[in-house]
Amino acid sequence: MLSMGNSYAGQLKTTRFEEVLHNSIEASLRSNNLVPRPIFSQLYLEAEQQLSSLEAGSRADNEEEEEEEEEEEGSESSSPPVSYQVKPPPEGCCTTDGFCQAGKDLRLVSISNEHIEVPSGFLLVGAKSPNLPDHLLVCAVDKRFLPDDNGRNALLGFSGNCVGCGKKGFCYFTEFSNHINLKLTTQPKKQKHLKYYLVRNAQGALTKGSVICWKGAEFRGRQSLASNCSSTLFQLPESSGLSGSTSSEPLPPANPSAPAGTQQTAAAVDPTPSTAAFSSAVYNGKESPKKQLMKNNLSALTRPSVLGTLTNPGPPKKRHKGWSPESPSSTETWNFQLNPQASNRIKNDGGSLSSLPHSALVGPASSPMVGSGEPVSVPDNLMKICKAKPVIFKGHGNFPYLCGNINDVIVSPLLYTCYRNSQSLSRAYEQYGASTMQPISEEMQLLLTVYYLVQLAADQVPLIEDLEQIFMRSWRESHLSEIRQYQQAVPQAFPPVPSHITPVTSAQLPWLAGLAASSCNDSVHIIECSYSLAEGLSEMFKLLIEGKLMKTNYVVIICASRNRAIDSCIVITGKYQARVLSESMLSPSDYQKEVSYQLVTGKVETLGSFFSTLCPEGDIDLLLEKFYQENQGHISSSLSSSVNKPTAVNGAGAAVCTSYEIERHQIRPFQLAVAQKLLSHICSIADSSTQNLDLGSFEKIDFLICVPPSEVTYQQTLFHLWHSGILLELGLEKEHLTKQRVEQYVMKLDAEAQIKFKIFLQNSMQNPHTLFVLIHDHAHWDLMSAMHSLYPQAELSTGLVDRLLNCREVKEAPNIVTLHVTSFPYALQTQHTHISPYNEIHWPSSYSNGVDLYHENKKYFGLSEFIESTLSGHSIPLLRYDSSFEAMVMALGKRFPRLHSAVIRTFVLIQHYSAAMMAVCGLSQMKNYTSVETLEITQNLINSSRQCPSGHGLMVVLRIPCIPLAAVAYERLYNVRERLALEDNFEIILGNPNSGITIGKHFVEQLKIWQKIEDVDWRPQTYLELEGLPCILIFSGMDPQGESLPRSLRYCDLRLINSSSLVRTSLEQELGLAAYFVSSEIHTEKAVVNDVLESDPEKLSSTDNEDEEIATEGSTSEKRSPMKRERSRSHDSASSSLSSKASTFCTESSPPQALSNSTEETTNNYERQKQKVDKGAQTTISKHLPPVTEQLDMKQNIKSTQVSITSSSSPPFSSSSSSSAPTHNSFILQTSQCSMTKASKQPPIVFLPKLVYDIITSTDSSGLPKSSSLLPYHSVMWASSFRPLMSKMMTCTEQSLYYRQWTVPKPIHMDYNNRNEGRMDTFHPRRLLLSGPPQIGKTGAYLQFLSILSRMLIRLTEVDVYDEEEININIKEESDQYYHQPGDMWPDLESFKKMPFDYTIHDPKYEDASLICSKLQTINSEDRSMSRRQEDMYTCRQTTRMRLSKYAAYNTYHHCEQCHQYMGFNPRYQIYESTLHAFAFSYSMLGEEIQLHFIIPKSKEHHFVFSQPGRQLESMRLPLVTDKSEDYIKSPTFTPTTGRHEHGLFNLYHAMDGASHLHVLVVKEYEMAIYKKYWPNHIMLVLPSIFNSAGVGAAHFLIKELSYHNLELERNRQEELGIKPQDIWPFIVISDDSCVMWNAVEVNCSGDRKSDYTWTERNVSLKQILQHIEATPNVTHYALIGMRKWSSKTNSAEIKEPFSCCHVHDFLMLNVDLTQNVQYNQNRFTCDDVDFNLRVHSAGLLICRFNHFNVMKKQIAVGGQRSFHIKSKVSDTPVSISPAQYICAPDSKHTFLAAPAQLLLEKYLQYHSHRFFPLSLKNYSHPVLSVDCYLNLGPQIAVCYVSSRPHSLNISSSGLTFSGLLLYLCDSFVVASFLKKFHFLKGATLCVICQDRNSLRQTVVRLELEDEWQFRLRDEFQTANAKEDRPLFFLTGRHI
Repeated sequence: MLSMGNSYAGQLKTTRFEEVLHNSIEASLRSNNLVPRPIFSQLYLEAEQQLSSLEAGSRADNEEEEEEEEEEEGSESSSPPVSYQVKPPPEGCCTTDGFCQAGKDLRLVSISNEHIEVPSGFLLVGAKSPNLPDHLLVCAVDKRFLPDDNGRNALLGFSGNCVGCGKKGFCYFTEFSNHINLKLTTQPKKQKHLKYYLVRNAQGALTKGSVICWKGAEFRGRQSLASNCSSTLFQLPESSGLSGSTSSEPLPPANPSAPAGTQQTAAAVDPTPSTAAFSSAVYNGKESPKKQLMKNNLSALTRPSVLGTLTNPGPPKKRHKGWSPESPSSTETWNFQLNPQASNRIKNDGGSLSSLPHSALVGPASSPMVGSGEPVSVPDNLMKICKAKPVIFKGHGNFPYLCGNINDVIVSPLLYTCYRNSQSLSRAYEQYGASTMQPISEEMQLLLTVYYLVQLAADQVPLIEDLEQIFMRSWRESHLSEIRQYQQAVPQAFPPVPSHITPVTSAQLPWLAGLAASSCNDSVHIIECSYSLAEGLSEMFKLLIEGKLMKTNYVVIICASRNRAIDSCIVITGKYQARVLSESMLSPSDYQKEVSYQLVTGKVETLGSFFSTLCPEGDIDLLLEKFYQENQGHISSSLSSSVNKPTAVNGAGAAVCTSYEIERHQIRPFQLAVAQKLLSHICSIADSSTQNLDLGSFEKIDFLICVPPSEVTYQQTLFHLWHSGILLELGLEKEHLTKQRVEQYVMKLDAEAQIKFKIFLQNSMQNPHTLFVLIHDHAHWDLMSAMHSLYPQAELSTGLVDRLLNCREVKEAPNIVTLHVTSFPYALQTQHTHISPYNEIHWPSSYSNGVDLYHENKKYFGLSEFIESTLSGHSIPLLRYDSSFEAMVMALGKRFPRLHSAVIRTFVLIQHYSAAMMAVCGLSQMKNYTSVETLEITQNLINSSRQCPSGHGLMVVLRIPCIPLAAVAYERLYNVRERLALEDNFEIILGNPNSGITIGKHFVEQLKIWQKIEDVDWRPQTYLELEGLPCILIFSGMDPQGESLPRSLRYCDLRLINSSSLVRTSLEQELGLAAYFVSSEIHTEKAVVNDVLESDPEKLSSTDNEDEEIATEGSTSEKRSPMKRERSRSHDSASSSLSSKASTFCTESSPPQALSNSTEETTNNYERQKQKVDKGAQTTISKHLPPVTEQLDMKQNIKSTQVSITSSSSPPFSSSSSSSAPTHNSFILQTSQCSMTKASKQPPIVFLPKLVYDIITSTDSSGLPKSSSLLPYHSVMWASSFRPLMSKMMTCTEQSLYYRQWTVPKPIHMDYNNRNEGRMDTFHPRRLLLSGPPQIGKTGAYLQFLSILSRMLIRLTEVDVYDEEEININIKEESDQYYHQPGDMWPDLESFKKMPFDYTIHDPKYEDASLICSKLQTINSEDRSMSRRQEDMYTCRQTTRMRLSKYAAYNTYHHCEQCHQYMGFNPRYQIYESTLHAFAFSYSMLGEEIQLHFIIPKSKEHHFVFSQPGRQLESMRLPLVTDKSEDYIKSPTFTPTTGRHEHGLFNLYHAMDGASHLHVLVVKEYEMAIYKKYWPNHIMLVLPSIFNSAGVGAAHFLIKELSYHNLELERNRQEELGIKPQDIWPFIVISDDSCVMWNAVEVNCSGDRKSDYTWTERNVSLKQILQHIEATPNVTHYALIGMRKWSSKTNSAEIKEPFSCCHVHDFLMLNVDLTQNVQYNQNRFTCDDVDFNLRVHSAGLLICRFNHFNVMKKQIAVGGQRSFHIKSKVSDTPVSISPAQYICAPDSKHTFLAAPAQLLLEKYLQYHSHRFFPLSLKNYSHPVLSVDCYLNLGPQIAVCYVSSRPHSLNISSSGLTFSGLLLYLCDSFVVASFLKKFHFLKGATLCVICQDRNSLRQTVVRLELEDEWQFRLRDEFQTANAKEDRPLFFLTGRHI
């Protein structure tokens, strides 16, 4: 069995999981793509579809496997086998047969009694050597690589050992076969040479065992399909001779004792059920006539396949890289060579089958007798007699030679290819049981073909796609029973055969075929011949000449004899069918040439003379001339008066049509959504670890838009670009734009494109910090490979896309992103595409589960809506065909067989239009010479301008693809119009893609008046500017190239499109011309949305991420008039993100009862409305219309004025930019007569050829239009005909994956050579594909994308920093004494010691913290309660957006070349390994040893000291105080962080200006892994797990303790080196994770007096600041050094004193030596820095703030303090808990909270401390006395801090009376005598806080509190924690 096609189509739903898993592993092993195939997607596929899961990248590889097996079995192939070069054996090794290269004997006879060691999992097998036919060689092979009993589940590859010399580990069978001296001449394959299992017999000797079942049975030969042995299912495994090498004799007779029931007589076979196999298909839109009958007979299904031929269930073999799955080109015409051998061979791409006869590909060897048969002579006058060239499709077997008049027949291999391909069972089905699965038999194929032809109507043409699907279904349905049975039963080697199945034999075939054909009124004629096809062909020619086949469309010739396979061919003799099929074989360029040739040589003149004979009044031209003479001077004035009158509108209120409105450029919600999707794809490319796009390195955007070489499309794109304002927004151009400047950004893909493109490439190289976006619009146009366009006859422009966009410079430039934009992406979705499936963006669908996703006030009308309008129940079908036109064309086709049908169709249609014009002008007798449809078009066109006071009219598009024919049509229609004096009534425009638009002066003037254009030289350059012009646009060119049409389009006449080349892209792009936007208020159809509407073929259902809601800024747009239709603007301006919140879709806006309206009601309403309008009731304005002016948003008006960029001279696109008059309310009083307004009620009407209409409107079994299953593009082909059907439910993403799996590019396609050349994939990382239906607004979307991408790049370089003024400035003591000069660089130690400490907190983040009092302050008792709420702290703090400087700190999203190594992500450097080191030290306060862990990357180990033998971490190296170096920072930096692995600013490379520094991240244990992942090259200090729920105090505490311990270790270590302890550097830096930039103030004291100075602030590196501070004289005398927080409002007074003695926050240098005895409180969550500052000061240590330095802090919305959520411990449901619930009475049943006790305490005191200290509320002169700690009691309570330590500095409390006392966890330094020194108000309150109730009581006793304070039992509280969470307890009391 030869197979062709994709070898891995997919699995069925009920397959066992292990098998799917196994096959998935195999598929991924076999595929070059490393992405494993999803297993679950295979398991849940629908059983009814039973087709395939979309596995991209798999190729058909069964072809070459089969070839090799044929060779081994003695194939009939006459070609030599593929030569195989054996590697020469190593010198001196043994090469004797039967011995391995080490010289050990391997023959079974020699070593059968020896003991052979077999590793576990290995089996002994016997290998056959071609040179030793009688011997088996013993090998040991891993059993995983051998098949199981059913011939399945063998893994790919090989693993074996040599049992002779014992050599192990052969991984390739090639290598192993060389080692055991197999000496092969063909590619070594384990399937061929490993033959038998070896087993030990009773005597213990090795003997030959069972056959290795590679195929499920050793029964591979092809049986004669004609002989009786077809019913013999099983033979002995050893049976041989099933196909002799070149045997032509019949095969031996079958075993007569065949299983009962498998053989029946021919007469008993009922032919009807066999058609059940394909009855469910719909052919050409018609259901099979026998369908109902067959449904009942399914159980008695005659089996349409032969049981003898078995499929291959074995595992897929390795693929040869060179094999390519191309099949012979389907459009190729086969001319007959005289070489007798050549005509019966077909070139097969597999290589070794190049000369197999046809039948050899699907059946046994053909008998050589046929070859000697006499040639068939084609009769001489065939064409004349038959009026058509018969098309002969080769079928099965041999085809005779033709001679004689061979120009009058066409021979095609298309059917033969289809037959051969459908023999190739896809691998997906092979797992369902080897022995019962065969391909569909040749007899059955032919019978199904006959059934298919029989049910075709007379006007239908056979489609090869239909036939492929029939074969597919037939095969699948005939095997369903076995598949199910196989899955349910225990797998056996030979499952039982269902008894009722009988194959069709070749003897029965002609009889069954005749029976089928008997019902079709002789449209199918069967000729049976007994000897060879030659007889049948001769007979057929004879019958044709005799005229006996007049009614016959198809002749099927069958030659079936008993001793060999069938020969067959099918001849298309129907004139219409033969013509269509022969014309479909012409390529587009051949089609053009043929038509031009017929025009040039005058062959069409016979047609013209024939037309003139039709008209009884004589020649039409004479009639015209006569009409012209009679009516000259009379008719023109009456006609043109209606046109000319309104053009001169007087100011006195003459009737003027107000329906003319130029649409403003607005961005629609859909376009914004798509632009945002594009942006997110760009971001995901940048975020991936592949470093393919470094967005952070780009400062601006530049772009180039490539469009096809159509002048109109080019001008249209310039127009959109001009009005979008994008060039100004991106800063690419200045205010006064000229057309020449805009042209720089759009490139026509023509001969001059290369110059513009070269400039683009040069710009991209010269500006590495600009991101260049290369937009390839209409990207499906010209995908020709540049290699193929080098032929001299090719046009210069073909292959240009490949040459430019795929050039090396574009592929390699890191700053070029390519965006392909197209409505028809299929050709860019093949197996070799450059675009990753992850980089595809599909236009979102408007509905998801019936919900309208994006509210728009316009409804798109595309292909699916047009198709829906043809369904029954709709008022007006928008798709139509013209039956009388088709009938005339068919009749003429028979009369003029040699003329191309395009010529005939064009001439008939011109004739119809001419006659219709004459009929409208009064020559009513001409009505008989046109069709009703053409008359309707012409009538409406001519009358349209008469009905409107301003002369607005309709556009009719007449599509004539062939340019020479279009020119003929234009000339003819132009002449008729002149003769009929209609030249002022409507214009005829010849739209040629290569030239601009030319229209008459009269019409230009009209357009200028309507559009209010004053420019004298203005001419319309796009079709959109022809709005309202009555005209026939003859649209020529083989393909539309993206031209948009205006809203006044009413008829789209596509009757002349090339219907013979049926390709999905071609059909859809022709229909795309009519795509429209309709105002969504219009009820053109029923209100109920039909399901067809939801599944557009272009955008089936919704795609993957289409359901994202987008927030759009916007203004309410004006309500549109219900009567208004809008032409799609595929650009709607991207100038602003003001997208209007569109009104809801009609289904939602219509009242509920409208939904249930019947069709009749809807139609009646429609008619009534129409009548009302026709009466001219101008006053009836629709009720839905509110006053428009009120609704207009000011913003919109402002925006529209900005958009119209008017330069000083008149702008080139002034059609709408300078038109000021028609405002939004211009349509309020629309006059009813204007036909343009009437036309706007619904989309245009489209006329199609009947053939195309049938294909578009018929659906396949899944409900998808048949056009969707056509070949997607002419330069791609199907990878296999054995492919699943597309499904109606497929999303765009799934469609893309379908095409990526099932299509391959032809050699002429530019992606053909894009194959895996050792790379992981062939996708280009910076390529994107945007696809969306035609005319939907893709241009507007990508221009908007450029806008938001530009904004994002600017945003990437900006950051929000806190910008707040210092607080409590008014409390600061205003001292006249200054201790330093403004310009001093460092503090003077002696002067600094004299400075008083400023207790007040000035940091704005502590705005809601308690004020700290000192007696120096005279506190203003103003109300400080105006503070913010807790949650406002983060949302309402004031920020400013700042541009990042080159010295900024960055988060993980920053990638740049310089810091790749620093970050540890660059693949060019080694992977950063890290080691984990434990570091322990004891700490008495915690009462236990602390064990910390360091994670140290290899690159940072030089900062640490390790013990030599065990590599134990000993200490962190510290420098000396005296060290001076510009290149490094002495102080190690510690950054505590939580929840900010992505957003924390830990990349200090740029901030440190590249200087060497030691940076340690301090993280919690549970976050270690995630931080390690994001920051692989950073040192981590991991806190012990007990601190997982601790706050920042714990981190600060451990940093400081660790640093002091390390200082001591370093002092001891360096003391041994002779260094004094005091010389070791004692400082560390503790920095927040949000410090982003640092600034320095430079003071200039050049004034006359010392007090005069000026200052400037500039951004500096952190290195500069730290080195400056480190260089401070006597620096080791300072305990804490910090800096200001940046604020834009800093005033001179703040920096007049360059140094302050006050609190420091956020970024500080800490002297761990001086502060040895002052600790951070490890329990604290908030204000721990204030608490620590106060302790340091009270210990008599110096705190210095450098006022000339400041730090900017970035606003980070995640992590930090906010990562603590207080929630209930009982339920998981998040309930908000107020701070009042944070404490409770002990032993109460209060809900316990899952939060640390300390956090609950701090939060409670912050919000509810007034409950404990009622007297203190707003009583700032009587603060609360707080001993040894600072706790925030809220902004309305002031506190006074005192330290109980001996010798500590405290404020003098004499004269102060306190309103409360706070004792928090007080230690033994607090004694009763200490407290007695302070005075309290009467009724002051006390709060004592302790760890437990016991210590609470002890404290009260120890401090003798009961002497002065009164306690009550109910005054005891605890935090709302469970006992195991160790709550804090507090006691309150009142002063007596």
